[in-house]
Amino acid sequence: MIAAAGGPCLSACGRASNAYAPEGVASTASTSAKEAAVELSPSQLHSIKMEPVGTYPFAVEKAAVGSIDFDDDLSVQVFPPYQGKILKTFVELGDEVQKGQALYTIHSPDLIQAESALIGAAAALDLTNKELARAKDLYSANVGVSQRELEQATSDQQTAEGAFKAARDAVRVFGKTDAEIAQIVASRKIDPALVVRSPITGRMTSMNAPPGLLVQPGTPPAPYSVADLSIKWMLANVAESDSPLYRIGQPVKVRVMAYAERIFEGKISKIYASVDPNTHTVTIRSEITDPTNALRPGMLANFVIRIQDPVEGTAIPEASVVHEGDGTTTVWVTTDHHRFQQRTVKIGLEMDGRYQVLSGLQPGEIVVAEGGVFLSNMLQAPPSD
Repeated sequence: MIAAAGGPCLSACGRASNAYAPEGVASTASTSAKEAAVELSPSQLHSIKMEPVGTYPFAVEKAAVGSIDFDDDLSVQVFPPYQGKILKTFVELGDEVQKGQALYTIHSPDLIQAESALIGAAAALDLTNKELARAKDLYSANVGVSQRELEQATSDQQTAEGAFKAARDAVRVFGKTDAEIAQIVASRKIDPALVVRSPITGRMTSMNAPPGLLVQPGTPPAPYSVADLSIKWMLANVAESDSPLYRIGQPVKVRVMAYAERIFEGKISKIYASVDPNTHTVTIRSEITDPTNALRPGMLANFVIRIQDPVEGTAIPEASVVHEGDGTTTVWVTTDHHRFQQRTVKIGLEMDGRYQVLSGLQPGEIVVAEGGVFLSNMLQAPPSD
């Protein structure tokens, strides 16, 4: 960058420029903006900065407005595996839960029946174990037990053992642990509470589980819903004419008003097949990474997506562009760092504090990077007496 250090205020410089006219370092301006020129004195040069026109890889992007939502693919409705009445709940709406954590318990007739069968099978197994042990002792002593009776006792014990294992597995299906099953067998007491656990790690997003409510598998509403909130959806509507530019897997950058300076990264996960006949837009769904759970469903969001490789283009600083009252854009160009020519340019993409120049400038030319408005104001300043 070519720059002059320091500088007086712009308005004062604009008036002072004509004071140099008698000495030949005057500001002059033609009637045509295309040919307008200004000459600056050495002291006035301190008010501007100059920079050569360069090139920059401008990203070709599209923007759209949408809203944040839960990722339905990562949201689970937690129904009980069997019918029953809710006994107790352990978490509240909005709580974070871990996979396997107890959410609620139900009083399940099916569980009671299974545990009753287990207790009966355990008693039958104990009995046949004792009978087999007695038969073996008597048979060894040749006291009143035949080979056939020993074989029958052995068969009865094996049958009882198989029935016990089947009953134990039936109770295990209800989510009872081996320790809990062992306690039921040892105490011969039924535990009617069926614990329903979270199938995933996430956050409670809905709750319809008052104690006493009769719940059934798959019958809505689910007592609880748990969602993995590390991934969110953004649903946005894009113009029908732009829809061919989007592809599944394209990276997106998302901003929300609550975190204006933060960019959330994601990618397009679905392009809906239908077009809204009223708005002629297509819905695009993106998966947004949100490890801190900052995004909330319903938030208004803007996404920017790069639709093609960057375009290398002629580039100038944003501050060098003067937006004129008639809608045109101009810059100030110099070849000798002393006399400045106003030139109309056409600008395109904007990125990282730079404008893409579509016409009016070539790389290598020297433009006023800061202070272009000062020069434009000098054209309008009345001559000094």
